[in-house]
Parts: sequence; structure tokens; C-alpha cells
Amino acid sequence: QVQLVESGGGSVQAGGSLRLSCAAFGYSYSTNCMGWFRQAPGKEREGVAAIETGGGSTYYYADSVKDRFTISQDNAKNTVYLQMNSLKPEDTAVYYCAADSRTCARGPLQYNHWGRGTQVTVSS
Repeated sequence: QVQLVESGGGSVQAGGSLRLSCAAFGYSYSTNCMGWFRQAPGKEREGVAAIETGGGSTYYYADSVKDRFTISQDNAKNTVYLQMNSLKPEDTAVYYCAADSRTCARGPLQYNHWGRGTQVTVSS
């Protein structure tokens, strides 16, 4: 069983940066894809980015975060990161890390393992 633990959330002003971390505990071979999702109050959970952990290739970025967010991984630490720059108030949400043994996908239903989330708040 894979356990995911997110960290790095917080409150920043618009234009600021945060780096989220997602540490995976358990059997690393059971994860082929790790992704970041976010959910704002009253909205559906939406995909932000995903990475194919075998080769380290980025699978996708949501249009709303392209050129501002960067997903990366450190295999030695079983950790995936989300570097968030030029943050906007509309980026405010709870950010979740997810993992799955299958190929990457944009939608949340594909993912079997989830962290508890970390809050990101961006003020104007």
C-alpha cells in the first residue's frame, strides 16, 4: 500500500512562490504515475500536472498553470515536487498528490492512491 504525504503549502501574496512536496511511502514499483490535483471551495477537483515516474517525463500541465508550475521528482527520496511560481489568487486551493500504477491520466478517477492535501492560499 502506497502512502502519500504532502507538505509545503502555506499563504503567500500574488506573484510569490511555493514548492510542494509529496513523499511516497510503500512499494515504489507500484507507482508509475504521480500527479498533483487541486480543489477550491465549491469546485470540482482538477488536475494540475503529472509525471511518469519511471522515466521522469512530464505527462502534462493544466493550461492554467503552464509556464508557472514545474513538476519534478527525486527518485532517491521517492518524492515528487510541484514548484509554483507567479502564484495568483485563483491558485488558492487544497493541493493533493496522487499516484497510480497505470499510465498517467488527467482525470482524478484514474488514481488509486491519494494524500490528505495541503492548503495553498494566495492573497491579492
